[in-house]
Amino acid sequence: MPTHKYDCLKLDSQLCFPLYACSREVVKRYTPYLDKLGLTYTQYVTMMVMWEHKSLTVKRAGDLLHLDSGTLTPLFKKLEEKGYVTRTRSREDERNLIVSLTKEGEALRERALDVPLQLDACITMDRDKVLQLYTLLHELLDSLS
Repeated sequence: MPTHKYDCLKLDSQLCFPLYACSREVVKRYTPYLDKLGLTYTQYVTMMVMWEHKSLTVKRAGDLLHLDSGTLTPLFKKLEEKGYVTRTRSREDERNLIVSLTKEGEALRERALDVPLQLDACITMDRDKVLQLYTLLHELLDSLS
C-alpha cells in the first residue's frame, strides 16, 4: 500500500489548490475592468470597504479584508497618493491610523458601479451554485478565522 501513502500529497487532494486557482482566474477577469479605474484588485476590495464605512482604522480595515498592516500600509499610502483616501493619526490614541474616504474616492464609486455586473457576465455557472459557493466560502473563511 505504499502508493496510497502519498495520496495526500497529490494536487487533486488539496482543497487549497482549486481555491488558489479559482481566485487567480477570478482576479484575472477583474483586471481589464479595474485597469480602466487605475486600481489593482487589492485596491478595489479596499475601496469597497472604504465606500461602505467612509472612515475606519487600519486595524478594522485589516479585519474586514483579512489583510495585515504590512500589506495595508503601502496600499493605503498608494490610495492616498491617488487622492482617494486620507490617513490621519487618532487624537485619542496616536497608535491608531484612521483612513477616511475623500470626495475623489467617493466619485470613484460611481465609476466602479458596473464592475460587478461585468464580472457576473464572465461567470457562466448556474446562479444558485454561485450563491451556494459564496456561502460555503464564507463558512470556510469564518472557520479559519
